[in-house]
Amino acid sequence: IHCVGDRKCRPLALILTEGQAADSPQFVTVLKKVRVRGPVGRPRTRPGAVAGDKAYSSRGNRAHLRKRHIKAVIPEKKDQSANRKKKGSKGGRPVSHDAELYKERNTVERLINKLKAWRGIATRYDKTPESYLAGLHLRGAMIWIKDLTRTH
Repeated sequence: IHCVGDRKCRPLALILTEGQAADSPQFVTVLKKVRVRGPVGRPRTRPGAVAGDKAYSSRGNRAHLRKRHIKAVIPEKKDQSANRKKKGSKGGRPVSHDAELYKERNTVERLINKLKAWRGIATRYDKTPESYLAGLHLRGAMIWIKDLTRTH
């Protein structure tokens, strides 16, 4: 399961791949599926910032975010930092990320826990990817409905 969630632990986009598929190559694909409707106009497709763990720290992912003017809140891997430093001044500037905003990255982990709170998703009983993805969308809708009907 590859997903994008908002700060309130609600799913914005979900895709399903084989179990051995890595997370980083799916980053751009799942980010392109984000559509947030407002009261009027086109759906919003560009978030202000994207937080991810070190697994998403790649040149391609950062270039995609930079091209779309999205703030990347992704720490740099130690090996990438070492390679950059090894190149000296030709290695480029160090990657910076907002440490305070990075603290909110746990919302994605909490979203996945909410999805897996439903037994059918946690145990993966569904035989076909289509029915499993349908279950994910149904559970996502339940999360949204519960949040929208909650009185604050």
